[in-house]
Amino acid sequence: MDQERVVEAFRLEATQLAQAMTGVSASEWCLPTRCAPWKVSDLLAHVRVVIAWLPGMLAASAPTRVEVSAAEYYRPDDRFTPDTNAARIALAQHHAAEQLSGAALVDDFNATWQQVDRLCRAEPEGRVVRTRHGDPMLLSEFLLTRVVEVAVHGLDLADALGREPWLTPEAADLVQGLLLGPDGTTALEKLGWGQLHFLRKATGREPITSAEALDVNRLGIRWLTLG
Repeated sequence: MDQERVVEAFRLEATQLAQAMTGVSASEWCLPTRCAPWKVSDLLAHVRVVIAWLPGMLAASAPTRVEVSAAEYYRPDDRFTPDTNAARIALAQHHAAEQLSGAALVDDFNATWQQVDRLCRAEPEGRVVRTRHGDPMLLSEFLLTRVVEVAVHGLDLADALGREPWLTPEAADLVQGLLLGPDGTTALEKLGWGQLHFLRKATGREPITSAEALDVNRLGIRWLTLG
C-alpha cells in the first residue's frame, strides 16, 4: 500500500468529518447512532480515540518485520470480545464526557488528526509500527484501518444527523480496495451496485439479502470484523 496515498486519504477524510461536525447543535450531539449505545458525541470521541493511538506507536521502536496486513488486522479474535467492546465503548463515552462542549470535542478531534497527519508524513515509506494489540504492521496498512474508521463512522454520523454522506472519493476507493482487492471496479459492475451502496452493505450499514450474500461471497469480498 502506497503510504503517501493513504496519508492523503486520511487527511482529506478527517478534514471532511471535522468540517461536517462543526456547527452541530447541542441537541444533535445527543442524537442516537446505529453504534449503540453511543450518541453522536460518543461516536466522534471514538474516532478521535482510535487515531490517537498513532503518536505513541510512532514514538516506539519499530518492529523488525511485518506480520499483519490491514485485512488481517480485522480478524475476529480477542480484540472483539464482549469485555474488549465494553472497554471500547466506555473509553469513548469517557472522552466525550471530558469535553466541555461539542465545539471542544471538534477542536480536540482536529488537533489529534492534524498531529497524526504531520507525524505520518515525516515517516519513511516502509515504516513498521506495532499496534496496541501487538500486531507488527506497515504504517500504511495500519493507517488504512484508520481511514476505514473515519470513513465508515462518518457514514454513521451523517445518518444520525440526517445529512448526505460526505465520504471522499479517496477514502472510498481505499476502503473498496481493502474489501475487494485490485479488481474492485469489475466486481461492483458484476454486482450492479454503486460504490457507496456497496460500502454500506459490506460494512453492515445496510441489510444484505441471502441472494446478495451469495453474490458477494462468489466474488471473494473480504468481510471485516468491525467492533
